[in-house]
Amino acid sequence: MQLTLVVPELIWPEPDDRETLDALACPGLNTLIARSRLTRRPPQSLEATLGDAFGLSGNVPWGAFRVLGEDQAPSASTADPCWLCADPVHLRLHQEKLILADAGSLDISLEEAQELTAELNRQFADIGSFHVATADRWYLQLAGDTDLGHFDVPPLSVVAGRSVSRQLPETPEALRLRQLLNEVQMVLYGQAANERREESGRSTINSLWLWGAGTAPRASTSDFAGIWGGDVLACGLGRAFGVAVRPPPDDLGALLTQSPGGSRQLLVLDSLQRPVQYQDADAYRRQLAELDKRWFSPLRTALASGGIGRLRLVAPTTYAVLVWESGRGEQWRLWRRPRPLAATAQALARGEE
Repeated sequence: MQLTLVVPELIWPEPDDRETLDALACPGLNTLIARSRLTRRPPQSLEATLGDAFGLSGNVPWGAFRVLGEDQAPSASTADPCWLCADPVHLRLHQEKLILADAGSLDISLEEAQELTAELNRQFADIGSFHVATADRWYLQLAGDTDLGHFDVPPLSVVAGRSVSRQLPETPEALRLRQLLNEVQMVLYGQAANERREESGRSTINSLWLWGAGTAPRASTSDFAGIWGGDVLACGLGRAFGVAVRPPPDDLGALLTQSPGGSRQLLVLDSLQRPVQYQDADAYRRQLAELDKRWFSPLRTALASGGIGRLRLVAPTTYAVLVWESGRGEQWRLWRRPRPLAATAQALARGEE
């Protein structure tokens, strides 16, 4: 079996944070990457990295692909709908910067989501139709021909927990987007659902992040035999390309048991992404320890024994998109001694391999 394993934010983004990095114990990962060949590509989002795996580039219609990954996908009202991700967020001013918190930190109920999108649909029927797939993931299907289907905005994963003051492009299309967002914010302000949230001490849902506009291309094919993981976009890409989509297995043993020999498999493990986005060092250490126990240490053993023919470990990080490739021969290079993850982070920051 050949495995492509995508792990966003694998390396803690602050190489001089010794308090976080020195406390890490991940011997499996350290040995695995020490005996693999590293290549670096310019930094990019998890979404763009997944797109690369399927040969996608440019202004990819992420919204249309993500809709396909939903267990209960919104129903389109046209044959070739133009979808946008319209994800609920909270914007707050912090030290003269506008910080965006995504829905994962807002604890939105399904009832709140439906109440707020119902009001948005009343106010913006000429723009399109808002849909709730889950309390955390909303969509906008555009009505007719509009400039809102032709803009390039970073995915939510790029801006969550960060300043958004310079994230919107300075283009005529983005000007229309800014106008719409201002109107959306005025509608959301003072809604009963937000008033209840404020009274209970919770952050309000005071804006949307609109991104990934476009119409899904016609179905194509992929060399992958299976896609594993809970990432909704990865699931949507799999369905669009006719690849079997499965929930994440508990560990490598479960994956090997369920995967045909000689097949190509894609696995997405994104448990480190949120701790890095929100600078939660304790959660990052806990999640990395679990990944090392369930995946990285078993992967090193499986490669050395021939249980896996080839591994491609892909990590979109702030340093770069890091790609470690390894087979059985590389893992028997015992002279390549593992080093602590802190040393790896510092080498990456210096541009070294």
